Amino acid sequence: MDNYSDKNKMKLGFGLMRLPKLEDGSIDVAQTAEMADLFLEAGGTYFDTAFMYPGSEEAIRDALIKRHPRDSFTLATKLMCSNDVKDEETAKQEFYTSLERTQAGYFDYYLLHALQRSNYQKYDEYHIWDFVKEQKEKGLIRHYGFSFHGDPELLEELLSKHPDVDFVQLQINYADWENPGVNSKKNLEICRSHGKLVTVMEPVKGGILADPIDSVKAIFDSENKDASYASWGIRFVASQEGILIVLSGMSNLDQMKDNLSFMKDFVPLNEHEQELIMKAQEALNADQMIPCTGCRYCTKGCPMSIPIPDIFTVENRKKGSPEFRTKREYTIVTQGKGKASDCLECGQCEGACPQHLPIIDLLKQCRALED
Repeated sequence: MDNYSDKNKMKLGFGLMRLPKLEDGSIDVAQTAEMADLFLEAGGTYFDTAFMYPGSEEAIRDALIKRHPRDSFTLATKLMCSNDVKDEETAKQEFYTSLERTQAGYFDYYLLHALQRSNYQKYDEYHIWDFVKEQKEKGLIRHYGFSFHGDPELLEELLSKHPDVDFVQLQINYADWENPGVNSKKNLEICRSHGKLVTVMEPVKGGILADPIDSVKAIFDSENKDASYASWGIRFVASQEGILIVLSGMSNLDQMKDNLSFMKDFVPLNEHEQELIMKAQEALNADQMIPCTGCRYCTKGCPMSIPIPDIFTVENRKKGSPEFRTKREYTIVTQGKGKASDCLECGQCEGACPQHLPIIDLLKQCRALED
């Protein structure tokens, strides 16, 4: 399949969704530039952004694209038919806006973003598949694919209907390997059966596996106290067959340095390490934490401006630490915003959630934080 492997010699990709922030909340472009430089020096090439990541496309323009030769890296971005995209023109404009924001000239990888049962028909309705293929014929896109958060049956349908797709982006991590709501293993197997290479998002599940529950930490510490918990998650994914790139949404220089330390000269997990991963999976399955990755797709259309991921974080921390000051933290995250009890049960959040969480029921559970 083309020369993907030559272009992306290191399997680690720089995910640009959770870039470092300054005190005013804006992206720290200077630190992002340092991270990009380290990444390139180590042999990394793949940078992944999206139209809907606030400030990300502009930041990578200044941190990378203006500072390095265009053929020294590969850039991926995405077009998303979200709830607020009401017509075909608005959807297609995302592509042109991304070109303008990044000033990249073309995109090495372009994705239809976050396809799942709740939105996949919009991409047909707005003729986005044909539009992306037209841009590829013009040379503005080198490879096109889609990121996917749906069930195996839908993935099979999409790949059968669009056999010219170059690659697929899946959520794969050891926590979701057998999770029926995510289907990491099954979806990867389907992509292999269609001969499609896979780029991976959420290998540490939005940071959950970079700082896992204590029972998981104990399993990995018993083997190697010097290895970061993130390294176990990323190496697990990179060890799977058919993986082109494993994206890591790195937020600071230390995370970049850690990821490069084990991915620059990547060594797949051995049989004993795979057994430890299985034990970690069992420990996670016994846990009752809310598996929210903090992607915030759910909050954009919330009519009550409820900070859903932040509330779930407070609920999880309450379960994990008896000393956690729950009431104080809940007041902080909901100040000037909606509370769990303000939920109207409209369901837009559940339609947007890539994890397919029962958010309405979970918010009902979190109402106890207000007592």
